[in-house]
Amino acid sequence: MIPIRDTIKSKTVPVVNNTLIGLNIFFYLVQMFQGNDLGRFIFNYGLVPARYTDFDMASYFSFGQQMFSFVSYMFLHGGFWHLLGNIWFLYIFGDNVEDHLGPFRYLAFYLLCGIGSGMFYMLFNFHSNIPIVGASGAIAGVMGAYFMLYPGSKILTLFPVLFIPFFFEIPAFFFLGFWFILQFLNAAGSSAQVSGIAWWAHIGGFIIGAALLNLSHKLPQTGVTQTARQIAEKKKTYRLQVINPSGPIDDPNLYGTIVITPFEAQRGTMKLVNIPWGFQKRLYKISVPPDTKQGNVLRLTGQGKKLRDKSRGDLLLTVEIE
Repeated sequence: MIPIRDTIKSKTVPVVNNTLIGLNIFFYLVQMFQGNDLGRFIFNYGLVPARYTDFDMASYFSFGQQMFSFVSYMFLHGGFWHLLGNIWFLYIFGDNVEDHLGPFRYLAFYLLCGIGSGMFYMLFNFHSNIPIVGASGAIAGVMGAYFMLYPGSKILTLFPVLFIPFFFEIPAFFFLGFWFILQFLNAAGSSAQVSGIAWWAHIGGFIIGAALLNLSHKLPQTGVTQTARQIAEKKKTYRLQVINPSGPIDDPNLYGTIVITPFEAQRGTMKLVNIPWGFQKRLYKISVPPDTKQGNVLRLTGQGKKLRDKSRGDLLLTVEIE
């Protein structure tokens, strides 16, 4: 069950989310250059519960090193597929949560989820001397917040069956709820020291993410958050848009909707519009003039239905500003 995308469009550029993805990739490359020292590197910067419960082991690390590991562990990964899976889930779910919280709150939220999930893991593996690494706990927190914010969203999901891809749109509450139950069953039925996967960190991150989201609603908004939203606001919609026009049987015209941003409405823009028509797809270059208002109609003369006298109606596109 592999998520492909969700149906919720973010209104702002996910600057922090994209930066977190970049940092995870960067530090994975740093790992790859450790060579024979990789084991020591992971032990120093991963999260090792025994470093906090075994006094002899703890004596080798300063207070700052002990605290830093709660942050550094979430930027390291156990391999390429571990990294790819984490950044893919972060890419799908993180932009919408950042859009809701704002960039600064989202960064604090992400780090707190990662730190909290590490502590939650330690409760169930108090004396383990095996390092845990990965952004999974923090990303589980993002998924927990998404679960609370957009339970009715649809997740386009790939189900590969005997190498044949099947795609289904699954409600977010079902997809994420099933994911959470799967983590709990795996945690209850196996040991992280055997499986190599910190299931309890995933569970803790999800719960902490949902709880922190509710707490954030009780905190007052600041001018800094609002300013950051305005700076990160998306200036443009996709240049290429697919429109499926329709119209009454007795009407020679076709009707559709073209989506632009307030910035594009004010300044004007050019769009490529792909119109599926039977087995053909017609591509048009459309100019949206400056100072366009919500509900304005753009007319493409002669691009509607073909009439019996071989003339054509028009294609009328209503402007929607989002």
